[in-house]
Amino acid sequence: MRRILLALTLASAPAFISLAPVAAYAAPSAGAGTAAVKSANEKISALLKQKPAAGSKEEKELAAKVTTSVRDFLDIDQLGKRAMAKNWDKLSATQQTEFLTLLRALIEDNYIRGLRANVQYAVDYKGEEKDKDGNAVVLTSIYAERKGRPITIKVDYVLIEEKGKLRAFDVRTDGVSLVDNYRSMFDKIMTKDGADGLIAKMKKKQGAGASATPAATK
Repeated sequence: MRRILLALTLASAPAFISLAPVAAYAAPSAGAGTAAVKSANEKISALLKQKPAAGSKEEKELAAKVTTSVRDFLDIDQLGKRAMAKNWDKLSATQQTEFLTLLRALIEDNYIRGLRANVQYAVDYKGEEKDKDGNAVVLTSIYAERKGRPITIKVDYVLIEEKGKLRAFDVRTDGVSLVDNYRSMFDKIMTKDGADGLIAKMKKKQGAGASATPAATK
């Protein structure tokens, strides 16, 4: 159960992102960052609570709405560039575009899988702080059950402001950074297989997961 829950809360690679709380509790110290995360949570939660028939037109339409909401809140381009770090400049302009396109597709596909998940949990917003770069970090705790026993998972969202809007580019699950996890994975692949090898692996993963997503179900 923990593995499923983590996959739905921006867990470590290669699992990706979903924000679908059953309930949320606002912290007294809530600020603009908390408001942004809470709004995204509530919007996607409302979508994921809908349970259209598998493979139906309604499910495909709902998947499209989830994808739009993900793109609105998560800055996948920032996430990808920071995860690539020194390797970013080793990609050609064409490879950079292809890499970010594939990363967006992989993350969005995982969100869409949440349409069929039935994991119930609650989010407690604990407040927010600034990191060393001045970015807002929204602190939350996820409460759920595993085999009838309560579990708590810390999930912190790191936000960047662009054009007056706050969006997440990193998520730390029990202190483990999504960007750091991806950086480690990308660095190993780039060292062994180069940029072409990395893109090929991402394409393979996308192909393997495509048939599992509602949007691809006939």
